[in-house]
Amino acid sequence: MKKMIIAGVSLIAVSTLAACGNDEGEGTTENSTEINIGYNTYAEAIAFAHVWEQLLEEKGYEVEAAAVEKAFLFEGTENGDFDIAFNTWLPFTDQAYLTKDSETIDVQEDGVIYEGATLGLAVPTYMEDIHSIEDLKSYYDELNGTIVGIDPGSALMQITEDEIIPHYGLEDFTLSSSSEQAMIQQLETAYQNEEPIVVTLWNPHWSFNDYDMKYLEDPDNVYGDPDDIYYIARNGLAEDIPEIVDWLNNSYFDDDSLSELLALQNELDDVEAAKEWIENNRELVDNWMK
Repeated sequence: MKKMIIAGVSLIAVSTLAACGNDEGEGTTENSTEINIGYNTYAEAIAFAHVWEQLLEEKGYEVEAAAVEKAFLFEGTENGDFDIAFNTWLPFTDQAYLTKDSETIDVQEDGVIYEGATLGLAVPTYMEDIHSIEDLKSYYDELNGTIVGIDPGSALMQITEDEIIPHYGLEDFTLSSSSEQAMIQQLETAYQNEEPIVVTLWNPHWSFNDYDMKYLEDPDNVYGDPDDIYYIARNGLAEDIPEIVDWLNNSYFDDDSLSELLALQNELDDVEAAKEWIENNRELVDNWMK
């Protein structure tokens, strides 16, 4: 069963943000223009959060955004510390935290903002003779017996270590843990020298725009089927501020629009990337906000 990548970020962000709400932890009310956004620290969630921060500010809302670990994203939304949160992979990846029919967090039926999210092991396309996870054993020496990973607490790492490695007989490999940024640095170095490397990766991710990469086939579908990406909201937001839920339900990223946003995010800081993307896609976002 597929599981989601979990960012290791301090609970301080949640605690600080909670202090901005009311004493009952009920979040924003219909008499307030304050909106609290939570997001995890992976590329697409950061991108969604900054785009919506700016769009809501354009509409006159005062927006506070905080990056948190995946588990605290759901806890903060359930408690009302976050009005909106990005993002949730359903029905498979985040089912340990949430289901579509949750009674504690609002998952809108029309809340899909991207379809077909995947995880897996990936290699540069110049590694022409390797096509499947099953082939990795034959590349042990070339890869120095290493699969380059990300955060040790992430679910992508957990499923790779607990399920992929034993299932495909890769026990001799070391799954190195670091961070998304450190993994990308190792990928960059290997890529520039056309050296063999295999990394844990997911889609959507800007690296597929900057590098020619391919997923290794997962013949037994251990990583699981693709998910859809949803925003989530605190219970009551749809009644308190229905226009925001309407706008969010109107929003959708296809591969081209999200690839453009993630590529800008890799080139610019997060705020400037969101600003430029909105300017480039003004007709699209204006349709969202009707």
